[in-house]
Amino acid sequence: MKKLNEILGTEFPIIQGGMANIATGEFAAACSNAGALGMIATGGWDADRLRKEIRRARELTDKPFGVNLMLMSPYAADIAQVILDEGVRVVTTGAGNPGQYVPAWKEAGIKVIPVVAAAVLAKRLSRYGVDAFVAEGMESGGHVGEMTTMALVPQVIDAVDVPVIAAGGVADGRQMAAALALGASGVQVGTCLLASEECPIHENYKQAVLKAKDSDTTVTGRSIGGPVRVLKNKMAREYLALEKRGATLEELETVTLGGLRRAVLEGDVDHGSVMMGQVAGMVREVRPLRQIFEELMGGGKAVLEQVSQEWR
Repeated sequence: MKKLNEILGTEFPIIQGGMANIATGEFAAACSNAGALGMIATGGWDADRLRKEIRRARELTDKPFGVNLMLMSPYAADIAQVILDEGVRVVTTGAGNPGQYVPAWKEAGIKVIPVVAAAVLAKRLSRYGVDAFVAEGMESGGHVGEMTTMALVPQVIDAVDVPVIAAGGVADGRQMAAALALGASGVQVGTCLLASEECPIHENYKQAVLKAKDSDTTVTGRSIGGPVRVLKNKMAREYLALEKRGATLEELETVTLGGLRRAVLEGDVDHGSVMMGQVAGMVREVRPLRQIFEELMGGGKAVLEQVSQEWR
């Protein structure tokens, strides 16, 4: 099986996670310039905004980058067309079935990589001829499934015949090595990049990541079938209390509406939706993207070599 960097044309077998309101064209370009595959996250953007972000990324890098399409977006069809029109090279998809868009994307030579949280979904999507899968465990920040990365990745690998990228709970070389040992072709990372010099989030958000301990995240939204991992703050506690009381979707939405924007752009880490994964407890300093990627790779190789020698 090919390494992810060989498939994508990048220096490192690393994809930057598609973090809504964070992964702008500028940030994606910075990640690509640092050796990974930068991804523009569409989130709730319309087609015009995405077009601007793609063109901005292209101004800032000559390296490969891609677009993450959340399929539940009301603008999904328009965004799928912009991806074609703008000659995007890689697409990751989440929150739905990309089947209706895959033939046109494949005809245009675009690499299609759905993000999945269960092996059964990967098997179902395999019939569309996608190029790879991101198997994302529930350790990750933002929208999550119910399986851990350690359990999910090998089961997805066994279920499909294309490369699998591990995501969720990867922040240092030990976890990079573990992902490769499970059979992954590379990794997708997000939380550790929140503490990069280039990340455009509000300084309050960045500091919240640095201060977070191993048990400082929680999952909201399970009662409505939309689980999201966030920092335990006033908003999360209020939301969880409402869920426990059996609140309606409308009541719950009054707590979270605009929460991610409040956190990312305004720095409201008490009442905003501060998405981060469980590895936030390992993130202790702000570093350049290049250093983060180099340490993932260098640390991963060192661990694999050490284990190889010790287990001979």
